[in-house]
Parts: sequence; C-alpha cells; structure tokens
Amino acid sequence: MTSYDQLVDRVLASADATAQDALAVLRTPDDEVMGLVAAISRLRREHFGMTVKVNYLVNLRSGLCPEDCGYCSQALGSTSEILRYTWLSEDEALAQAQAGLRGGATRVCMVASGRGPSERDIDRVAGMVDAIKSEHPQVEVCACLGLLKDGQAERLREAGVDAYNHNINTAESHHDSIVTTHTYEDRVRTVAKAQGAGLSACSGLIAGLGESDEQLVEALVALRELGSESIPINFLIPFDGTPKQQTWELSPLRCIKILAAARLLAPAAEIRIAAGREMHLRSLQATGLHLANSIFLGDYLTAEGQAADDDLALLADNGFVVLGSPDDESGPREDHPVIRRRGAGTQTPANA
Repeated sequence: MTSYDQLVDRVLASADATAQDALAVLRTPDDEVMGLVAAISRLRREHFGMTVKVNYLVNLRSGLCPEDCGYCSQALGSTSEILRYTWLSEDEALAQAQAGLRGGATRVCMVASGRGPSERDIDRVAGMVDAIKSEHPQVEVCACLGLLKDGQAERLREAGVDAYNHNINTAESHHDSIVTTHTYEDRVRTVAKAQGAGLSACSGLIAGLGESDEQLVEALVALRELGSESIPINFLIPFDGTPKQQTWELSPLRCIKILAAARLLAPAAEIRIAAGREMHLRSLQATGLHLANSIFLGDYLTAEGQAADDDLALLADNGFVVLGSPDDESGPREDHPVIRRRGAGTQTPANA
C-alpha cells in the first residue's frame, strides 16, 4: 500500500486531510503522478462513481467590466480581442441554454460581466430563469453576476436560481497582486450572502497566477472552510492584452496534482475542471476526470473550448457516464445541494 493509499484510507474514515497533506500532493514527483491518481481517484468514485456532471455557460453580457482583474480579458484596461456586448434578450438566453441542454448539460450557468448586478439586472435575470425553467423544469440554474447587494441573493432564489458562482480566485495572501478594485473579503461576503439565501455555493480558483504551492493550498483550504459545494478549478488562459499575457506556469502534470489536492481536501465536493482544460491538461484531460467529476461543455466566456461532440466522445471513450443521461444508473443523490434545497423543509420555487 502506498503512502497515498494510506492517506486516502484516512480520509475515507472521515478524517479531514490537512494543508500539509495537500502540499505533499502538489509536490509529488512527476514519475509518481499515476500512482497518486490511482489513490486519490478512490475518493472520486466513493462519492460520484464514474458520473460526470456537464455544465453549460451562457454569457449574458460580455466585456465592459470596470474591475481590473489582471487575468481577465473582460477587465478594465484589457485590449483582448473579444466580443463585447450588452445583455442578451430573454429569447437569446433561452436558445443558448437549450443548446447546452441538448448536449447533455444538467446545469446552466448564467454569467454577466461587471462589478455586480443592479436591481434591473436582477429583474432581467429572473425573467430569463423563469423562461428556462418553464421549458426545462428540472434544470439547475447557477447565476454568476458579481458582487451581490443585500437582498439580491434572496430575489434570485425566489426566481428559481439554484446556485450562485463567485470564485475567490486565489489565496487571500495573494489576492491584492491580481486585482485592486475589490477585496478578498468582498468576494467571501458575496459567497456568504448566497448561502444565507439558500443558494448552493459555487466558488473556486484560478491556478497559474503566480501563486506559490502554499498559497494554492491556502485557497483550497479556504474553499473547504467556506462550504463551497461546487469548486471550479480554472487554469489561467493567458489572454493577449492582459497583464497576465504570455504567463505559462502550468504543465499537464502540474494540473493533475492541483486536481488531486482539491479532491483530497474536499472529497465530497463537485470538483469541476473549468477554463483552460484543453490548453493545459491536453492529452491528460481524461486522467483529470478520474479526480474531478464535472466539466463545462463547449466554449467558455471569451475563449473557445473543444467541440461539444469531442467532449462527449472523450467521456464515453474513457468509461465515464454523463450525469442524468439514460446510461446513468446512480439516481439522484439525496445529499446533493440542489436536491436538499428542493426537498422537505425548503421553500420550493413555483417553477422549480
């Protein structure tokens, strides 16, 4: 039995992995990575079997953001060549959501650039959610609209939103080096507001921003302590026209170690391989899915992903099953955060 297996046995026995455990995983020698995957993947299979949750992004508003996040193509000062547009219409949002659902997605992530939504923006998103759930009542909807004001999370919950995404992006000790127009605490406060309204918390990070191993672990531990039920792991896409252009700190094996550390620290969380999957994992995408259990289908906000058909073929070729598909025999998990919120003792939206 390897030391990795012993560590996994301890976690399976309900002991939390420590920051030092995760740090050791990140520093695994390259020639031991497959052994690491074999061990840590036991945690993935314990909680999720071979299912993969498929998510689909709908970019409601692109560019035009006043924040100065140094990694973002939509940020203030970015000269990246991206589409810039104001809000999609309700019909356009519905059509895009349906495209993802036809491809097997069970969660639609509705994203809008900007510091945070106005009350009019909340009304607009509520109408879109109603249109989507009227046509597809079982779909999960996750909103990602920036920093929330008091009462806005409650309004989104009443409209039928199931989850709210707001990434911490990096460790608190590293935050001020990547953005100056908002604080780390601003981000944590928005996650807490979403949770307080009964929304499932979706919060993750971006790897490859110049953080140290210790800071990467710091961020992952913070996400566990925040109670993030869905943890997107983004790998920096170094857009031209941003301060992080031509920043290449990641290798495929490094990305695998990051996913392994995330699974170790949050064994029952939905770990999603998000932006940069194709660019940085490359031929190890399937290996990454023995650690993570969720992906985005197709394109990201301002970057192209691989073709949706190729994503689905990747899953099938490697023995994975799309969650909610006819081949999925797992059934609904009673401890799934959305199932919990729709169950007894919760306020169920009329259109959910």
